[in-house]
Amino acid sequence: MAVVLFAGVPVNDFAVALAWYERLFGSPPASFPHDTEAVWELAEHRLVFVVQRPEHAGHAMHTVIVDDLDALVAEAAQRGLEPAKDETYGNGVRKTTFVDPDGNEIGFGAVPG
Repeated sequence: MAVVLFAGVPVNDFAVALAWYERLFGSPPASFPHDTEAVWELAEHRLVFVVQRPEHAGHAMHTVIVDDLDALVAEAAQRGLEPAKDETYGNGVRKTTFVDPDGNEIGFGAVPG
């Protein structure tokens, strides 16, 4: 079975969110389906979209597992973003969470070798 992930993040102010997510992901969106939606392809068939939907803003909670969490956090810091929370679980899994201007939580995790 093929799997495609298309995870949504509702926001209040599209322009503010667009700038923030460009800093978080380190690139402009791959596409703009319409005037208030932007899509980033994080990896093949794994996409995140930001869409202006004020009535739902601030409720997204996503975690993306990455190969090099330290590099991702360092690159985000160079672009002016600092994580809101860093956690290490008992099994060694690490998670760093960024919070956008609406309160949406975008986490990045690393699983020990």
